[in-house]
Amino acid sequence: MTQPSLKTVLVLCTGNSCRSQMAEVILNHELAGQVRALSAGTVPQPRVAEGAIAALKLAGLPTEGLYPKDIEAVLGETIDLVVTVCDNARESCPVFPRPVPRIHTPFHDPHGEPLESFVQVRDEIRARLVPAVRAALGL
Repeated sequence: MTQPSLKTVLVLCTGNSCRSQMAEVILNHELAGQVRALSAGTVPQPRVAEGAIAALKLAGLPTEGLYPKDIEAVLGETIDLVVTVCDNARESCPVFPRPVPRIHTPFHDPHGEPLESFVQVRDEIRARLVPAVRAALGL
């Protein structure tokens, strides 16, 4: 049962295997007690990228239970803010049952690149997305 004071943020990406997963974990960590972050993909991959898991673990962040989810899995949630982290997800962002504020904060896709790329994207998400979500929700 979530606290009514928590704002639910949905982070959308195409594959829900890297950027959106890292954003979900980082938002839940950095804005704990204020935000409940979820993530989903428009075309989810079979599993979360190993580089994303490794980059989160290096920062001491939890990775247990992360798995790519289809947007359908979260459509029943009451969403307070939708964040798209890739241009493709912004283009195919679903229509929600009620108007939901949206922000678009794109990040480089580090898939297939060395761990350093994942770490760089993780740090960019922390530096750019956390303040953007805080501002969008008036926290």
